[in-house]
Amino acid sequence: MRNFLFLSFLFICSSNYSQVQSLSDTFEGNGNISSWVEDDCVLDKAFVNPFKTGINNSATVLKYSDIGGLYANIKFNTSSNFNLTTNSTFSLKIYVPSSGITGNQTNRISLKLQNGSLTEPWSTQSEIIKPIVLNQWQIITFNFATDSYMNLDPNSINPIYRNDFNRVLIQINGENNTNKVIAYIDDFLYTYSENAPKFNKLVWSDEFDGNGVINPLNWFQQTQLPDGGSWFNGEIQHYTNRQTNSFVSDGTLKIVAKRETFNNQGQTKQFTSARLNSKFAFQYGRVEVRAKMPTGFGTFPAIWMLGKNIKEPGSYWTSSSGTVSWPACGEIDIIEHWGTNQNFVQSAMHTPSSYGSTINKGGQTIGTVSSQFHVYALEWTTEKMVFSVDNNVHYVYNPAEKNAQTWPFNAQQYILLNVAMLPSVATNFTQSAMEIDYVRVYQESALSTSNSIKDENIIVFPNPASNQINIRVSENTMGSEVKIYSIIGQELATHILNRPENSFDISNYQKGIYLIKIKSLKGIQTYRFLKN
Repeated sequence: MRNFLFLSFLFICSSNYSQVQSLSDTFEGNGNISSWVEDDCVLDKAFVNPFKTGINNSATVLKYSDIGGLYANIKFNTSSNFNLTTNSTFSLKIYVPSSGITGNQTNRISLKLQNGSLTEPWSTQSEIIKPIVLNQWQIITFNFATDSYMNLDPNSINPIYRNDFNRVLIQINGENNTNKVIAYIDDFLYTYSENAPKFNKLVWSDEFDGNGVINPLNWFQQTQLPDGGSWFNGEIQHYTNRQTNSFVSDGTLKIVAKRETFNNQGQTKQFTSARLNSKFAFQYGRVEVRAKMPTGFGTFPAIWMLGKNIKEPGSYWTSSSGTVSWPACGEIDIIEHWGTNQNFVQSAMHTPSSYGSTINKGGQTIGTVSSQFHVYALEWTTEKMVFSVDNNVHYVYNPAEKNAQTWPFNAQQYILLNVAMLPSVATNFTQSAMEIDYVRVYQESALSTSNSIKDENIIVFPNPASNQINIRVSENTMGSEVKIYSIIGQELATHILNRPENSFDISNYQKGIYLIKIKSLKGIQTYRFLKN
């Protein structure tokens, strides 16, 4: 009981601290970390990316040069403290060439959280160490709720219950050695917003149940060629409204790209496919699409969005809402995939400030992108766009200045699904399909805010969760009723909080977002968690 009271005291005190909301740095001038500094090494925050390959085609990266310093590291301080109970995950991309290493140290990267206000900040640090693979870009994630960590001070409590961390320190291949290391780092990310919208109300979806034609109430089949007789990006297909190119069967949508001679609108092409426009448009929310990508050189599938106000001949919304051309309408690429880069998926933003070969993009490697379903998601708020696959974030778009050039996203957008064909098509390609299990759009509902009171003595963890969710409460909250809901409001379970720390089995829950409502003397408190 003594330990529990101590933790409760920590969380009561933590209300006196402001909390870090979002940190990111792409090292291309659009991040919000300005205080990177180095110890015992050389730092270049805008180095030309020497390895534009795999998951990282960024123009510039951070170069880390350990020239033999005993304690080589890079770090930055934050103006406020981390709240690891809400988000405990940091991520980055790293490339370490074997040619830049001397000695026989284990190839690894450490991320340390420290209290930068202390005379000896390292004395109470918490550290996670992860292995790295040489000669390739990789995404490394450090989760202080689920990863093994080391506290330098054995008397320190679990890092997720601390409120004094305000420094991030990164170190490669350890310390207390004089070996050399060259490394390249990109796309550092930590994101959290306590007051961010909670997108928990399903407002539109297509589950693609049944068999046969697609639902004409939900989708428009765009077939009209743009001016000039060919689609953009050098695409070589006709889009058709035939059932052979887009149909529903066995509970999924199939968009099929086929090799076949097809004449339409005075143009003969050797490939056909489909391009669907949603008849639903919205502003802000979470989009989830569970899908499998096609295979084959030349395939170019996309799940994306355009401003409802676009003027594009033949699109669904042009006749009623079209006022501006691309890219003034804004384009959000939730996911793109190329058959020539089979295991890589990318998200991108196209705006008047950066379009075509845009610099605003990020991606990740998915080894089963065409053999298994994955959930591709976008969270769109007034502040930023967050892109993820299976809840693993790989890109955040959050320009410091939001205007018509960088942020044409203060109006409604609609969803597009298509499989294009590029001239790089393999000679033996016949056909392949993008298969979609569902498309869902969530927005904020009263459930997330109504009668909701923040209680610092209630802790819901871990988040994300796998097999169980834990709720820690104070003595005066014991006996309260807790209910777990699906994201669309379906009640799944009811429990009583009958001990200081309560564990509930969620192993049979599907992956996704869930809500916990706790009815106590303070009213109804609502919490959200992710199930992995």
